[in-house]
Amino acid sequence: MRNEGLGSWPARRARKTPHRTALIHDERSIDYRTLHTRTTRLAHALRTRGIRRGDRVAHLGPNHPAYLETLFAAGLLGAVFVPLNTRLAAPEIAYQLADSGAKALIHGPAHAGLVAALPTGTGVRTCLETGDAYEKALAAASAEPIDEPVTPDDTCLIMYTSGTTGRPKGAMLTHANITWNAVNVLVDHDLFADERALVSAPLFHTAGLNMITLPVLLKGGTCVLVEAFGPEATLDLIERHRITFMFGVPTMFDQMARHPRWANADLSSLHILTCGGSPVPSPLIAAYQQRGLTFLQGYGMTEAAPGALSLDTEHATGKAGSAGVPHFFSDVQVVRPDLTPVDIGETGEVVVRGPHVMSGYWGLPEETEAAFANGWFRSGDAARVDKDGYVYIVDRIKDMIISGGENIYPAEIEDLLLTHPGIAECAVIGVPDEKWGEVPRAVVVPAAGTELDPEQVLASLSGRLAKYKIPKSVVVADELPRTASGKLLKSRVRHRYGTPNPQQEADT
Repeated sequence: MRNEGLGSWPARRARKTPHRTALIHDERSIDYRTLHTRTTRLAHALRTRGIRRGDRVAHLGPNHPAYLETLFAAGLLGAVFVPLNTRLAAPEIAYQLADSGAKALIHGPAHAGLVAALPTGTGVRTCLETGDAYEKALAAASAEPIDEPVTPDDTCLIMYTSGTTGRPKGAMLTHANITWNAVNVLVDHDLFADERALVSAPLFHTAGLNMITLPVLLKGGTCVLVEAFGPEATLDLIERHRITFMFGVPTMFDQMARHPRWANADLSSLHILTCGGSPVPSPLIAAYQQRGLTFLQGYGMTEAAPGALSLDTEHATGKAGSAGVPHFFSDVQVVRPDLTPVDIGETGEVVVRGPHVMSGYWGLPEETEAAFANGWFRSGDAARVDKDGYVYIVDRIKDMIISGGENIYPAEIEDLLLTHPGIAECAVIGVPDEKWGEVPRAVVVPAAGTELDPEQVLASLSGRLAKYKIPKSVVVADELPRTASGKLLKSRVRHRYGTPNPQQEADT
């Protein structure tokens, strides 16, 4: 095959294990031969609609076989896949479509209204809705093999990650980046060919796609695709499908452990539980250990496809709170501002290097250059290293908020708040939350002569931001702490207003 990228995976797997089940969705099973055929037909259908090498093909929808068929079909053509977060509002979707220059959009039926309302300036020329129209397009398309030359260094997908400037940035991940990340997972998680993975984490997030789904498909296992997580449904699926491998954020695992069925649920098939997005609380680790289960914790970022650090089962207790050590084909250091390694226990910035690290940000050469130093990707996260080389993430230099595994960057919210005519200044911080770990809070200073209604402030963001990004509370303040030069002191904002019920708070 001349295709050395992800687009060739269904064909390569079909020639080895054609009758093995690749995907299960709503009790429908797709074997590897069928996945290969459907992917090929979709690639032909896209080519008929004008998609060529280098063109961008977007997908907007929940976990579904069509998502992976679109990814592989784009790869067959040498096109670039653009996954879209289903939780985003219409203006955010429109921005990413226009910024990526996507020519085609495949979407789920639930998003038909949003797609129909998109402005004409996005540049999308063809839309295809999954369901009857999608199946008819595949049935009418050729099944002849496609062998477009694709190299490992070609861009495979553009995955958007929020930036501190308030504008999302598209991380360009090559076929090699994603393949090397999958190899790291195979090596460090000891995957078997008969894995049965439960994929309830969204595929539009890098962890759901690259830390569980693609490694399992590369190995020839089965992925059970679930469109939405629910603790009771998850316990049912584990028992029914004899699930062996599952990824989730701490909130998901916590909801399972608190469910009334937890004590008696049959979890005997599970042998790998991976967790990321935020540190795993010690009580949660203990709850799973009592059931004979242990988390493989990790740390990563979209720009690293995403795995950088992994904490194995053997050290899950002794190194609790640590993100672990670098994946096999990954290099991670914690450095000072001059890029020299920190001493044991000293706090510094996490930098990452390896064949899984992105080639750059789409259309942003200056941001790309700023993100790298001597070949190392600068994460913006602060950490320390213990005497055994285990890395502990201790802060987020970029002020990122992690809510239920979702990354939220305050600058994006602040930019929209400042468009409110009654707001003179604002700052968004994270505050503790029992369910989500932390949630955004807006601290706003009213314009002269204005009285702000917190509920109205939040209502002004509705439809302009994904719901999970909209602050859960608003504090009206007289002023924000700043340096003599006028720079906002976020640390003082957090100290003053980051408690569960600060004075002047108006919860919604």
